[in-house]
Amino acid sequence: MISERINKLRQAMKNNGIDVYYVPTNDFHGSEYVGDYFKCRKYITGFTGSAGVAVITMDEARLWTDGRYFIQAAAELKGTEVILMKMGEPGVPTVKEYLEVTLEAGQVLGFDGRCVDYGYAYSLEKMLHKNDARIVYQLDLIDEIWEDRPTIVSKEVTSLDIKYCGEERSSKLARIRELMKAKDADLFVLTTLDDIAWLFNIRGNDIMCNPVVLSYVVISMEDAVIYGQEEAFLGVKEELSKDNIIIKPYNGIYEDMKNIPSHLKVYMDAYKANFAIVKNIPENIKLIQGDNLTLLPKAIKNPTEVSNEKIAHIKDGVAVTKFMYWLKKNIGKIKITELSAAEYLERLRKQGENYMGPSFEPIVAYGANGAMCHYSPTKESDTELKPESFVLFDTGGQYLEGTTDITRTIALGPCSDEQKKHYTAVLKGHLNLAAAKFLYGVRGINLDYLARGPLWELGLDYNHGTGHGVGYYLNVHEGPNSLRWKCASDRVDSAIFEEGMITSNEPGFYLEGSYGIRTENMIVCVKDKKTEYGQFMRFENLTMVPYDVDAMDISMLTEIDRVRINAYHKEVYEKISPYLEEEEKAWLKEVTKEV
Repeated sequence: MISERINKLRQAMKNNGIDVYYVPTNDFHGSEYVGDYFKCRKYITGFTGSAGVAVITMDEARLWTDGRYFIQAAAELKGTEVILMKMGEPGVPTVKEYLEVTLEAGQVLGFDGRCVDYGYAYSLEKMLHKNDARIVYQLDLIDEIWEDRPTIVSKEVTSLDIKYCGEERSSKLARIRELMKAKDADLFVLTTLDDIAWLFNIRGNDIMCNPVVLSYVVISMEDAVIYGQEEAFLGVKEELSKDNIIIKPYNGIYEDMKNIPSHLKVYMDAYKANFAIVKNIPENIKLIQGDNLTLLPKAIKNPTEVSNEKIAHIKDGVAVTKFMYWLKKNIGKIKITELSAAEYLERLRKQGENYMGPSFEPIVAYGANGAMCHYSPTKESDTELKPESFVLFDTGGQYLEGTTDITRTIALGPCSDEQKKHYTAVLKGHLNLAAAKFLYGVRGINLDYLARGPLWELGLDYNHGTGHGVGYYLNVHEGPNSLRWKCASDRVDSAIFEEGMITSNEPGFYLEGSYGIRTENMIVCVKDKKTEYGQFMRFENLTMVPYDVDAMDISMLTEIDRVRINAYHKEVYEKISPYLEEEEKAWLKEVTKEV
């Protein structure tokens, strides 16, 4: 079947003068998850993992994916001509390096420019130009051969009530137009789905785990156009029209970009848009490049959103605390696997009022699986939990009151001294960061050491960021705020912490082949005291779930560590215990007693 599809693709390539065809895992908006319509790479290779790139030439087919999927990809590609390219392994070229040596002078690289971001495609274009090769981006050749291709999802669009969002869309639009004036822009083009949902106070269900709507937006000083699937907007069209918001067909933006009047100046974050949209803007149009004007306003949660997030985290805390009790009580007595544990936690979350679904694909990783920091169980990898070692679960929920993301590492049986040492070092860093007080103007790069310090003292580290911004009933990963010590650029990875920004606090440690540890809370930035030295800031914990005392090495805790743990556990008990059954409450009382 895969061979037949590849042969059909090669015939389509031949018919269109294409020598190499590039197939990414992407939709038109760079979403973290993609719908079935956009799973072209899966269709042409048979590889079902969530990340990967296929490149098809007239002679060979190759698939690039990362270490999470090496075993799965090898199994799924077996018996096909597709060659597995293990990203990051010695001697394995990147996709870009492969294309550079494969495409010869005069040859053509083809792809669907709606599914490739402008930044990457532009770098390919420059590279190939040096080699006298070129790009054709207007061809969706997979669509030509995919006879039973699923349709693009078109779920009902709903308005988010002012009691949840805290600001009318007319007010948000007025703020954005003031920013447009400051940039001397006539039009603002917006293609990122969470920004669109935030700006117009709408939510949808077009992307798994992300309550967004497939759409594009163009804003002028007089009106705004949403390019979407018109049938999905029927319930909100009249309401939107009151703010001079027009609904046009989803794909209509491409033609409209070609017809922008020459005297208008366009502002957009081209690097977050797809290649086709940017290339369709006439060359004589002044294009002003910069971060999305919605980026910072969206990241700074207003008082209503912060208040609601606290409610969401109580509901989520009840579910996760109940889950921890159930797990501790039943481990070794009934069969529990990674998948069944995730399913049980999901059932508990569903009991919470206004629960809308998970905020990302759950990570439940037992033993050695936990050492793969982004491991998610599949039917093939599902591992039974036993009364020994650690299980790491990183999960989250979407509520009308906000988005949650929490990680706890649980000892399922007696811990070794080494396990306790590693767990406690991670916890100490987590506590350090949560207790940080700092002058306004500080960025995540300035604070990351607080979380890594206890591990660095042991000569240990973790190979991921310490924290990411989190949306309000939106994407669980949101910029620009983050916590990391290595930044690619200020534009991408760093921002001054502002009052109302919500960020994850998640140091970890991963011992390959043995176990993984991560402890994660959501924290919100708030103002502290103001002195002659300036405005001081601090964090407040939103997440309300106990740490696992069974995994701690108490002797490693300083007096301040104990004070922090005891204060947090007191707050957890006060806020969560009223919603628990008597047995659960007694257990929570025991595990939150002073250390």
